[in-house]
Amino acid sequence: MIGVLASKGAAGNQDPNAVAIVPYTAAQDELTGYSTSFTQLIVQAKSSKALNAAEQEAADVLASDNKTTVAALPFTIINQGSLLATSQSTTHTFTVLLGAVAAISLLVGGIGIMNIMLVTVTERTREIGIRKAIGAQKSAILSQFLTEAVLLSLIGGMTGVIVGLIGSRFKIVGVKPIVAPSSIFEAFAVAVIVGVFFGLYPANRAASMRPIDALRYE
Repeated sequence: MIGVLASKGAAGNQDPNAVAIVPYTAAQDELTGYSTSFTQLIVQAKSSKALNAAEQEAADVLASDNKTTVAALPFTIINQGSLLATSQSTTHTFTVLLGAVAAISLLVGGIGIMNIMLVTVTERTREIGIRKAIGAQKSAILSQFLTEAVLLSLIGGMTGVIVGLIGSRFKIVGVKPIVAPSSIFEAFAVAVIVGVFFGLYPANRAASMRPIDALRYE
């Protein structure tokens, strides 16, 4: 549609979709009256790659019109590219911090699963001995305890997903969270990986028991 700008995302507290652009002469005639100065000038580059060149060109034009140098201009020129770079750097820092917190949480949860499985293996030592004595293969014992570890991890993952879905219904610091469907599948995938990784040692320990030693265990 002619005369209508393309929709843009919000930037901070400003909504670029709620802006009308008119020639400054029309604004002077219809809204503000005659004015000989501006408090702000916005220059748009042809592309994001031309931001620095556009900034330099605008600075040169303004310096020429004011009969001075760029360094001596009595106002500040802000390049949105530098603001975007700063924003991306800040976002990256927060992403790394959140990733570190998530990794620590997974490590603690995985250690908890491993401890639970080690206790389970110890408590069921005689059961393991009986099963191996009547012909159970090492792979059967291994898969049994590994499956239990994965189920424990999946239960934890499912609980976390449910809590996350409930929490996404509310605004957090004025922001309404949006849950991507792919993140749910990724959460369950990570839960399976954690269960396998931290459950492998207890499962292998159970599968490696000698039947006679397991049957003698009290």
